[in-house]
Amino acid sequence: MAKNELEQSSRRKFLKKFGMGVGVLSIAGVAGASVLNSKTGKTSSGKRIKLLTADGKLVEANADDLTEVTLSTDTLKEEARKGLTGRKFVMVIDLAKCKNARKCVEACQEGHMLPKSHEWIRLYLLQDDKETSRYWFPRPCFHCDKPMCVSVCPVGATYKRHDGIVLVDNQRCIGCKFCMTGCPYSARVFNWKDPEVKMPEGHQYDPELNIPPVEGTVGKCIFCADRVRKNEIPRCAAACPMGVIYFGDIYEDTVTNGVETLRLSKLMTDRGGFRYREDLGTLPSVFYLPPTQRMFPVERGLENPDSTIKERYKNAGPR
Repeated sequence: MAKNELEQSSRRKFLKKFGMGVGVLSIAGVAGASVLNSKTGKTSSGKRIKLLTADGKLVEANADDLTEVTLSTDTLKEEARKGLTGRKFVMVIDLAKCKNARKCVEACQEGHMLPKSHEWIRLYLLQDDKETSRYWFPRPCFHCDKPMCVSVCPVGATYKRHDGIVLVDNQRCIGCKFCMTGCPYSARVFNWKDPEVKMPEGHQYDPELNIPPVEGTVGKCIFCADRVRKNEIPRCAAACPMGVIYFGDIYEDTVTNGVETLRLSKLMTDRGGFRYREDLGTLPSVFYLPPTQRMFPVERGLENPDSTIKERYKNAGPR
């Protein structure tokens, strides 16, 4: 098979698996005449639909007999702790593409109802040495395989799933901040007050979405676990106009930024991928591609009209 054909085949398999435009539920409508239901006395449309069950069987049912299933909060919490079977999620951030557009930050804040002062993904201006050039460094939670935050939480509010995602149950969090102290990457924020937002009617708490933030608890990047369950890439990856952030499954050896789909192992080998502060031994699930042959001059990221944003980078220098 030619190289292009192999790449296209890999992309199709990934999209099918990861759900980029492909649903896990197959529905086909079958027209039928309206009939009177003898039990309910109501007129039925007579429409029948075909459904693919969770165990892969194709069944047919009356459309009028189907109802939406609403899970209890306890069930949502239980499913959130289990995660997705047979998956191991990773993120790859291409430092050569980042220009501090901050669309990732904005999408994250909007999706999780965060105040402007809270950034679950933060953009730093780094310089490794005074003789080297500066570069932009997005830092989400690293969802470590050996997370220090989980080991120090006294009530089990912070936990790691089998699919690699680390979540926080803010209904269980007591606000002791031990996890903030334990995280060597400063990836967590404390909710000093409730957000001034109105929740939609009928909203149920789900740790995979974790809204709204609760006063006196800790929040952090959660890899948009709610979107991952629906086979969608995280909000930050989808919002980035430069395609900086890739997301995927290490078992599938595939990552995507929503536009291009790449083989993870080849990407890491060809571009010299690395983990930030590998010496800490936490084994992050976020990998970086070095800022070589950058697409934009670093000064482009300082053009933000927000004075508070400019101020934070004023004294950025060698770390």
